[in-house]
Amino acid sequence: MSTGSGAASAPAPEPHDTLSALDTPARKNSMFSSLRIRNYRLFFLGQVVSNTGTWMQRIAQDWLVLTLTGSSAAVGITTALQFLPMLLFGLYGGVLVDRLRKRPTLLVTQTAMALTSLALAALTLTGQVQVWHIYVAAFALGLATVVDNPARQSFVTELVGPGQLQNAVSLNSANFQSARLVGPAVAGLLITGVGTGWAFLLNGLSFIAPLAGLLLMRSRELHTVERAPRGKGQLREGLRYVTGRPELIWPIVLVGFIGTFAFNFPVYLSAFADDVFHGGAGVYSMFNTLIAVGSVSGALLAARRGTARLRLLIVAALAFGGLEILAAASPELWMFALIMVPLGLVSMTVNVTTNTSLQMSTDPAMRGRVMALYMMVFLGGSPVGAPIVGWVTDTYGARVGFAAGGAVAVAAATVIGLILARAGGLRLSVGWHGGHPRVRFVPREHQEALAPAV
Repeated sequence: MSTGSGAASAPAPEPHDTLSALDTPARKNSMFSSLRIRNYRLFFLGQVVSNTGTWMQRIAQDWLVLTLTGSSAAVGITTALQFLPMLLFGLYGGVLVDRLRKRPTLLVTQTAMALTSLALAALTLTGQVQVWHIYVAAFALGLATVVDNPARQSFVTELVGPGQLQNAVSLNSANFQSARLVGPAVAGLLITGVGTGWAFLLNGLSFIAPLAGLLLMRSRELHTVERAPRGKGQLREGLRYVTGRPELIWPIVLVGFIGTFAFNFPVYLSAFADDVFHGGAGVYSMFNTLIAVGSVSGALLAARRGTARLRLLIVAALAFGGLEILAAASPELWMFALIMVPLGLVSMTVNVTTNTSLQMSTDPAMRGRVMALYMMVFLGGSPVGAPIVGWVTDTYGARVGFAAGGAVAVAAATVIGLILARAGGLRLSVGWHGGHPRVRFVPREHQEALAPAV
C-alpha cells in the first residue's frame, strides 16, 4: 500500500486544540495485534536478541569504566560521548533518513554497531583495554545511532501502517525493556564470573538476529512512504515545521529537560550501588532490572491505548520527577529498590507517549527529521547533562544528584503543562467535588460561564 504525504499519520491538531484534542477517550487495542504482521514480527524478534545484548553491554561498559577509574564523572563522560554525535549531527541524520530507504540504511548501521562492539570485546578479552578505548567505542556507537535511531523509529510505520502504529511503538518499548530484565542479570553474572569482555562479545554477535530479520522481510508487504527528494533548506524546513506546532515542540522541550538531567541512570544508579549502599555489580544490575520490570508494565499498558495523550505525558513527567526525589531520600536499600519499579513505569509512559504523539501528528515526509530532533534532544542532552550530574554526584553525593534531577523534571513538567494548557485554550480550575478538592483543566469558555456575573 502506498501512502502519500500525510496519509500515514493523523492530521496535526490546530494550536487551540493542542491539549484537549489529544485528551479524548482512548480506543482499546489488542495488546499484541501488530505481531500478526509478518514483517513486524521479524523486526520484533530480531530486536529481542539485539536489545538483550545492548543492555549487557551498557551494564558492562559502565562497570568497567567505574572499575578502571573509580569515578562517577568518568561514567558520565562515557555516556556523554555515546550521545554527543546525536547532539552534534542528529538533525542531519534525520534529513538523510527522510531521503533514504529505511531497510538498507538499517542494514548498514546495525553492521557498524556490531563491528564496534566486537572491537571493544577484542581489546577487553586480550587485557589491552584502557579508558580511552571505551570512550572511542562509545563515540563510534553514537555516530551509528545518529542514523540508526530515526531510521528504526520511522521504519515502524512502513512495517505496520498507521492503524497499528501506537501498538507497534509500545511493543517496541516493551521489547527493549524486557531485554532490560535479562541483559543486566546476564551481564552481572558475566562480570563476576568471566569478565566484561564476554558481554561485549555477545552483544556484537547479537546483531546477527536483526540483520537476518531485515534480510527476510518481504518488500511488497511494506507500507511505502514517499521519500523526501534531495534539496536545499531541508534542515531549516524541518525546524520550521516543528517550531510552528505546539503539539510537537513542547513535548520535545519537556523530554529534553528530562533526558538531560533526570534520565542519567548509569550515573545515579552506579553511584547508589557503590557509594551509598556499598554493593557491587550485582546490586547495580538489580536496580536496572527492577526499573525494567516497571518499564515493561508501562509499555504493555501503553500497547492497549489507542491514542497518545499529552495530558498523560505531563502527569507521568511530574510523577517521574517526584519518584526520583523520593528515591533519593530513601534510607534503606530495600526501599530504594522498591521505588525503581514505579519509576520505570512512569519513565516508559513518558517515552512511549511522546514517541507516539509525535509520530501520529507528523507528516510522513517529515517524520525522519521530527524523530531525529526528538532523539537528538532526548539522547543528545546526555553529553551536557551526564558530566554535570556526574560532577554533582561526586561532589555532593548520590542523593543530592538524584534529587536535583527529579526536581528539574518536576519543574519542566509544571511549566510546559501550563504552556500546553494555554495553547489548548484551557485554564486551571480549582474547586470542590463530593467534599474533596479537585484540580483540573477546563476550557476557558466553560470557566467563564461558571464565573458569577459582575
